[in-house]
Amino acid sequence: MVRSTVLLDLNNPEFLEEFLNLEARELRQVAKALAKIQGMDWDAVYKVSGLKWEKIDHIPSPSGHPVYSLRLSKKARALAFREGNFLRFLSLHPDHDSAYRRK
Repeated sequence: MVRSTVLLDLNNPEFLEEFLNLEARELRQVAKALAKIQGMDWDAVYKVSGLKWEKIDHIPSPSGHPVYSLRLSKKARALAFREGNFLRFLSLHPDHDSAYRRK
């Protein structure tokens, strides 16, 4: 069985705004996490305990897929959803707790 590697969609304006405004150290950590995710298949992504996947029921994705919070660094979490082989990022939260606030 051929496993599908994760494709990243980082094109959401809300995600990009925060990503491009990260301090250099945090930017390196987040970019390293994203590169690691992109090199994995979906089974591995779901099993990596360091990502700390958490389903966020009160925030809908544009396509109706479940939204999850995942850890990209010690400080930053992102909101994203899976659509096919894509992990589509909605937002980036350098302060961690803001990922859980209702939009």
